[in-house]
Amino acid sequence: MMQNSTDHTHIYDVCEQHMHAYVLLEMKDGMETDGIITGIDHENVYVAVPVGEEHQEQMREHRTEERPYGGYPYGGSGGYGGYGSHGGYHGLYYGRPRRFNRLIVPLAALAAVSLLPWY
Repeated sequence: MMQNSTDHTHIYDVCEQHMHAYVLLEMKDGMETDGIITGIDHENVYVAVPVGEEHQEQMREHRTEERPYGGYPYGGSGGYGGYGSHGGYHGLYYGRPRRFNRLIVPLAALAAVSLLPWY
């Protein structure tokens, strides 16, 4: 049986008030997560969740393994932008590490939303 969207009106209103704010989301099953509310609809809350240090380290290691031309961030053999002896862009460049992942949380799963300080 589908629940009526008005069952989640209070949580929806709180999420809407804290749009683009750093919050703590408490789920009905006891799980918690922190992040920035980036969007909301009548079924879900969309949250940018900070990536943990261990995930960032794994991404750094992965990017290093994927550089086929001597580890230069722009590819090639050391020339700026890959314009060394290879004559053009040949490597993979992944840019800065990702700092947030997107999380979609059903409104029905939320028990509480609390505003957190940025520091």
